Amino acid sequence: MSAADTIEGHAGLTRPRLTPVAFSALPLASFHTPRKIRFSDCDPAGIAYTPRLIDLMNGAVEDFFPERLGLSYYDAIRVHGVGLGYGRVDCDFFRPVSMGDAVVLSVLIDRIGAGSIAWRVHLHRADEETVRGQLVTVTTDQKTRRATPVPTWLREPLEAYRQAVSG
Repeated sequence: MSAADTIEGHAGLTRPRLTPVAFSALPLASFHTPRKIRFSDCDPAGIAYTPRLIDLMNGAVEDFFPERLGLSYYDAIRVHGVGLGYGRVDCDFFRPVSMGDAVVLSVLIDRIGAGSIAWRVHLHRADEETVRGQLVTVTTDQKTRRATPVPTWLREPLEAYRQAVSG
């Protein structure tokens, strides 16, 4: 594997460079939400600003909760006291996204751990993948601010979605 085939990460560790995935290659049952890239999403050059893209991915995860899990993202935090903050965010950028672009964000679940959820969010412009984010949510107790296991009322619908998409 050459240097062009890898990405150097934290502490000099490398990982394989990802290849973009066409929208048409995503599982049919996966969750998709459309969005237009607005002026407020962009830097002065008219290209989507990196932190806004991460915010769009978080918004897609928030939309996913009621639409695919039948759960309120806000109730999970405010009523059930389960924090859903990110312990890790990693993005791969394949093509620039610009003001006015119509995009679709697709949410998949890579792993459900004891106290975390590993999300994969694809951002496509038509069939072309432009950005892919790997986000790891750490479930926490809102009172103590400490990690806590993924509660059963959340784990079960997450597992059902994951099964529906992969099977």
